[in-house]
Amino acid sequence: MTILTKELVFPLDNAPTPACHASTIAEYEGVLYAAWFGGAKEGADDVGIWLSRRIDNAWEAPVCMAAGEVPHWNPVLFAFRDQLFLYYKKGKKIHSWQTYFRVLQNGVWSEARALVPGDSGGRGPVKNKPVLLKSGTICAPASIEYGQLILKGESWQSFADLSQDGLSWQAQMHIPADVKLIQPTVWESASGVHVLLRSAAGAIYRSDSADGGMTWCEAYATSLPNNNSGIDLAALDGKIYLIYNPVGKNWGDRTPLVVSVSADDGATWGETVTLEAAPGEYSYPSIIAADGVLHMVYTYNRKSVAYAKIAV
Repeated sequence: MTILTKELVFPLDNAPTPACHASTIAEYEGVLYAAWFGGAKEGADDVGIWLSRRIDNAWEAPVCMAAGEVPHWNPVLFAFRDQLFLYYKKGKKIHSWQTYFRVLQNGVWSEARALVPGDSGGRGPVKNKPVLLKSGTICAPASIEYGQLILKGESWQSFADLSQDGLSWQAQMHIPADVKLIQPTVWESASGVHVLLRSAAGAIYRSDSADGGMTWCEAYATSLPNNNSGIDLAALDGKIYLIYNPVGKNWGDRTPLVVSVSADDGATWGETVTLEAAPGEYSYPSIIAADGVLHMVYTYNRKSVAYAKIAV
């Protein structure tokens, strides 16, 4: 793997908001789009969803896609057929946030609306992009974080939300686990549908489904460390490319940030490229494969969004 490009989506001295986090990337009609949430700080009422396009090898000035009287969170971009979906969360508290979305088609963005009216906790993709399965079903990696609503403490549950059109969704059974797991990232192979998951147990966990994401095996620890921070992966030419912080301490440092490759369906991991190694926060990555290369974005010290392109 070779890093071809590494740059900031917007300069530190011209940021649209004081803080930003949780970026996402997609390619739509030959153009790269990135989105993230930004405002005074994570969870502040002024936090909105921001978006930029990369045109002629440069990122355009960010535009605000959604904002209001409550915090916005975790945008997810997903290109499907001739549409680009922008999913995101709204709400004061994570355990009660709701998913909203807008759709870009024929150069026009739709108005925002609720994905599943009346939902509490969030539906559809929670952080990472959905995957279009061979069956034609869209599989969105989803999770819910319950806090004070649960008498015995926090409860994190992960599951697949399935759709045929990106608009209407059917939530599936929770992934069985004896540890707290959220924010899955999903891929499909000849052996089924699989997820890697963020955990509070010091390692990335995995679960597998033989029925297209409707039911899952008991989640099990992998050899990959996890600091209870977001991860993402992309599949390309029979290999899996995972971007993550290789730190095994719960709530440990969110540096370094690396990309590792697996050639055996995630059983083992080999070549690794380091994107960031300095002290700081380089986290919550999003990665896609397009035109035979990897494109990724990630939080850059909560002050900007970094973009990188890697040849494989």
